[in-house]
Amino acid sequence: MTHAPRRSFLRLSGAALLGIAAPLTFAQNTAPRNRALFQVTENDPARWNLILGNMQNLRDGVGGEPIEIELVAYGPGINMLKADSSVKLRIAEALNAGVKVNACQNTMSGMKLVPADMLPEIAYVPAGVVEVMRKQQQGWAYIRS
Repeated sequence: MTHAPRRSFLRLSGAALLGIAAPLTFAQNTAPRNRALFQVTENDPARWNLILGNMQNLRDGVGGEPIEIELVAYGPGINMLKADSSVKLRIAEALNAGVKVNACQNTMSGMKLVPADMLPEIAYVPAGVVEVMRKQQQGWAYIRS
């Protein structure tokens, strides 16, 4: 008889733990499993068109599965994110499809660029190489086209 209260306590503790673990598991399962990071350092419209096409192929390839796609541009590649970019329409299509496009603020500073020089819909990261490293640490697939 002395063991009955102990067993009840263990059952209640186990149930409480399951109640806590279930929401955590659910939260983990709702996040997109597919996350891809594209790094672009080239100031070449043909290269950018290839990469933007690869992003579309990736979205098409996973079908209806959730996916997060980000692009980080730094070095000479930052020029393709300027307001007068020859690939601005393709970048707008990618943005409309949910791609997050990031410009490196270190590169912008070195090239004396300000947000007014850039496409209005893009985002900014302090350092492109750090962003690439952090995303890889978080398990993102790294794609350098």
